[in-house]
Amino acid sequence: MTDASLRTIGFPGRYTQGPGALAALGSTLAELGARRAFVLVDGAVAMRVSAQVAHSLDEARVAPHIAAFPGECTAAVIAKLSGDARETGADAVVAIGGGKTIDTAKGVSRALNAPIVVAPSAASSDAPTSRLIILYDESHRVAGVEMLARNPDAVIVDTALIAAAPARLFAAGIGDALSKKYEAGQCQRANGLNSYGTPPLPSALLLTRATLATLLEDGARAYADVARGALTDAVERVVEATVLLSGVGFESGGLSLAHALIRGLTAVPAMASMMHGELVAFGTLVQLFAEDSSPEDIEPLATLMTAVGLPLTLAQLGQHAPLTPVEQSLIAEATLATRYSRHMTPPLTAQRLIEGIARADAYGRMRRAP
Repeated sequence: MTDASLRTIGFPGRYTQGPGALAALGSTLAELGARRAFVLVDGAVAMRVSAQVAHSLDEARVAPHIAAFPGECTAAVIAKLSGDARETGADAVVAIGGGKTIDTAKGVSRALNAPIVVAPSAASSDAPTSRLIILYDESHRVAGVEMLARNPDAVIVDTALIAAAPARLFAAGIGDALSKKYEAGQCQRANGLNSYGTPPLPSALLLTRATLATLLEDGARAYADVARGALTDAVERVVEATVLLSGVGFESGGLSLAHALIRGLTAVPAMASMMHGELVAFGTLVQLFAEDSSPEDIEPLATLMTAVGLPLTLAQLGQHAPLTPVEQSLIAEATLATRYSRHMTPPLTAQRLIEGIARADAYGRMRRAP
């Protein structure tokens, strides 16, 4: 047990953001003492970044071994890639891609006990700054959570690359981040612990509030900018909020129902392939209804979600038929089995969870009705 008087907050070793930031990859690796880097790249961006990555590493005299991300972050994939990295003699790991690519590279870094540099290709989640590794099974269901010994050694966020990614990915990052103020608040009220096993520092809670404030102020505008391929100040502010502020805020502030519900929703096959941030966004609505939050809290959030195309209903998550009693039980059991689900006041029950889902879905359908 942790001494209740202790508080811990964690940060990546370095955070760099801006257009063209990927050019700093080689020098960053060199400063970390790397000479041979295992570079895991998402196939969706490989053609776009490969020449720039090769040039940057060549200038820094860091030899790269490029590997393609196979598509899912499973324990078996991490084990296979870790073996490949050992064979190359890699002394550092690089991740270039989305959340699952990043988490897979974290797993390789952990296996090799090597530094990791993360360069997200989209602002689809706050995985880049976190030490958490979300594992999935072959059916795309969440299978477990592991952790690095420390947060990533460096995070390089090239906003020119981010702005060129599909707008749906940008919206998913907003969906992942908008929950953090509500989740950290519930974690604190329930005397829960953050990812470091301590109560949160006020600074972590401050970051979650700043995250939501930025999203409500700039989220819709930034999404529209990304949808037309424009990199603007609003995009820069939202990227900082979804990648850095949200990442430090959730890990050091704590999580609650919105993230716990991912386990439940992905246990139903129709919803298992939805993006992490899309599931979290709907889970945030569920949490607010389970808390009996006021319309003044719910309406601005729902307005933002609508503006950026995030799901407000089960049908938008792929669940077009009403949930059967068996599916309801499956969702409740998987959700309540998580540690995060205990960070709720009053304590969460299966009945209150299912009622919260029903109320959120009904609210979303009402808002979408012509």
